Amino acid sequence: MSIIAKQKPTTTQTLQQKKAQGEKIVSLTAYDYTTARLLDTAGVDFLLVGDSLAMTVLGHSNTLSVTMDEMLHHVKAVVRGTKKALVVADMPFMSYTTNHATAIENAGRFIQEGQCGAIKMEGAHPQVLAVIDHLTRIGIPVMGHLGFTPQSVNTLGGFKVQGKSIKAAKQLLEEARQLQAAGVFAVVLEMVPVEVASFITEQLTVPTIGIGSGNQCDGQILVVDDFLGRYPDLSPRFVRKYLHLDTLTQHAVEEYGKDIRSGAFPDNTSEAFRFSPEFLPQLLKEWQTVALQNEDTSNIKRVV
Repeated sequence: MSIIAKQKPTTTQTLQQKKAQGEKIVSLTAYDYTTARLLDTAGVDFLLVGDSLAMTVLGHSNTLSVTMDEMLHHVKAVVRGTKKALVVADMPFMSYTTNHATAIENAGRFIQEGQCGAIKMEGAHPQVLAVIDHLTRIGIPVMGHLGFTPQSVNTLGGFKVQGKSIKAAKQLLEEARQLQAAGVFAVVLEMVPVEVASFITEQLTVPTIGIGSGNQCDGQILVVDDFLGRYPDLSPRFVRKYLHLDTLTQHAVEEYGKDIRSGAFPDNTSEAFRFSPEFLPQLLKEWQTVALQNEDTSNIKRVV
């Protein structure tokens, strides 16, 4: 049994302990059972079922189109593939901003139906803060998200770095403090200048998870498809590709096609199943009778 398998499951308290001990937090997104199993076994601290699946899995141009039911479908798959890592579900666009009751109901579905360990919400609008306060009071852990918030891409004017001015940086710090006061167990800082993210990290008692915000955050997260190089449509400067599965997959498919067309795949000895030699003569005799009855012996030669 591996060391990873023997360790206790990661909780929100585990992540906070890591910050206190100066230990970095490792996280990635995941959207399916198989990927979740691999990442969990490799020792990732938490897996985010991000609404980024709208783009990487479902092919939308942004994250706004994914629904609660679609998110739940993927959350359930990731949870089934995870034994140790904390699974965090992204609350999709319009699932928590229409009204208080709907937000609570949708968050509850992720915990009850999806069986994940926590949920994530973007922004620090007063309505969002109120929901976070209520959810944490009733036992639903919440992760915050500041800086570039993908669900606000239209109002932010595209994929832009946030907190670049003194005023904007001070606003981010204030929002981070408000999220902490509301009860979040961690805050994602996306596309925030290194200096701003570093100062916010120092000021908070809860961990910060950076994405495009430098290495002074308490942990880091990347979209797994970016990390593995299998989503070539978008390449942010903060993404480091540890594999290039797009080109590797294309090459593998090309080789697969060549082998099929040449007859090299499958190999009848090692990659297929053979009829028992003991009964093959009898089978051929039976087939010969059938072929003669149909006045067609052309197929008999092929099995000899």
